[in-house]
Amino acid sequence: MSRRNVVFDFGQVMVRFEPSYMVGRYVTDKEDARLLEGVIFDRLYWDRLDRGDITDKEVMDACRERLPERLWSAAEEIYYNWIYNIPEIKGMRELVAHLRDERGMRVFLLSNICKYFASHENEIEVLREFERCIYSAVAGHVKPNRDMFEYLCDTCDISPEETVFVDDNAANIAGAESFGIKGYLFDGDAERLSKFFENI
Repeated sequence: MSRRNVVFDFGQVMVRFEPSYMVGRYVTDKEDARLLEGVIFDRLYWDRLDRGDITDKEVMDACRERLPERLWSAAEEIYYNWIYNIPEIKGMRELVAHLRDERGMRVFLLSNICKYFASHENEIEVLREFERCIYSAVAGHVKPNRDMFEYLCDTCDISPEETVFVDDNAANIAGAESFGIKGYLFDGDAERLSKFFENI
């Protein structure tokens, strides 16, 4: 059966999510930057943000407990502006447009990502390329769990056997494939991915 749908991850597939870059936009002192990065982007918070069971205020309150007061303002600035500091990966937007417009494929986005990002999706230009975007914190499910892929297919009205999933995380690819979706483990090379689709 032909593959008619393509689902893309966001971070490290469509854009570069690099905490050191995000922090460096606002802080030049290396020690301060290292501390801020380790605290603000601690998976202790971000895994919960992806699940949608912690608020932005709760994250900021927790960060303040771990940071000297002189860095509180910087922490808030970094946290609430990271969504504007995610450079696109070269060639990916063009590939999505090609698959959609030239190949006639339906293109979707599926990301483990927070409600804050979802509430600002209209400000993220590359998201306009997709027919629909599914965010874990809004959906109430996370990759690589099976229920996330069930939610994706039900919500977007697509079938697993007609779908390709592109992600940079091997566990997420395994989760998709166990559900019957063909996976592609992305390595940052848009040209290589484009060649893959030539045979789909």
